[in-house]
Amino acid sequence: MGMIIRKHNHYPAKDVKNYYTMIFNESLSYPRPMLTILQISALTDNYIYLLHDPESKETAVIDPPVAKPVLNLLNEQNWSLKYILNTHHHWDHIGGNDELKRANRCQIAASRYDQTRIPEVDIALDEGDVIQLGDQQLNVFETPGHTLGHIVFYAKESQALFCGDTLFGMGCGRLFEGSAEQMWHSLLRIKLLPAETHIYCAHEYTENNGRFALTLEPQNSRLHQRMSQIRQQRVAGLSTIPSTLADELATNPFLRTDCTELQTQLGLQNASEIEVFAKIRQLKDKF
Repeated sequence: MGMIIRKHNHYPAKDVKNYYTMIFNESLSYPRPMLTILQISALTDNYIYLLHDPESKETAVIDPPVAKPVLNLLNEQNWSLKYILNTHHHWDHIGGNDELKRANRCQIAASRYDQTRIPEVDIALDEGDVIQLGDQQLNVFETPGHTLGHIVFYAKESQALFCGDTLFGMGCGRLFEGSAEQMWHSLLRIKLLPAETHIYCAHEYTENNGRFALTLEPQNSRLHQRMSQIRQQRVAGLSTIPSTLADELATNPFLRTDCTELQTQLGLQNASEIEVFAKIRQLKDKF
């Protein structure tokens, strides 16, 4: 089965909750096995993800900065790469595209906004599109902020969000192109996903982000517990990703702009959540 892009209507911000409700409540005609998800470390702190549908044998890779470790793992698993999915145009997310495409004759799918910034895009993606990987569905959400063309991929059946540089473990992406308001709205959309959603971000920044979070919420017991676990994982050389959305809601300051204690710590009790977010982002940039 080839890739199928199903076009949905575009949903303005005010209709986001209705759109998500439609996705969550969409009935399935029969149970399907979840995606096999393999994480590959690359460069200094990047994570690449291989997604494999066990029934159709179709495989996609998300945000490959380099090709060699992907090719090695594909060979080890005896998988053939069909699709390259890019969340945005930064070099450390697309650097392996060309070699992987030539080696596998696969297709590159990326945001329509980035189709002139990512070479050889075959499929231009818009808000509401659905990518079929075999019988598995990946919903495409536009999440501008880090860049204006940033998108994320949500696999409902596998309870997985592949969020690139929009959301990190206890952090979020820097605002290279978008505004604080755009990023806040993008994160607000992610907050609407089920709490059990696994968060597969593109970088291992969790421990440093957690140290910053502790400066804002030194009394947050969940944050202290999580940092203890993260330190143990990093000492052992283990990845801290994926986390869950529940973890992030309890410990990630960028998702906690409505928290009274955090607002008080910042002296922003009467500020809007966007103003709180902007202040947190400003402080993190200098941390």
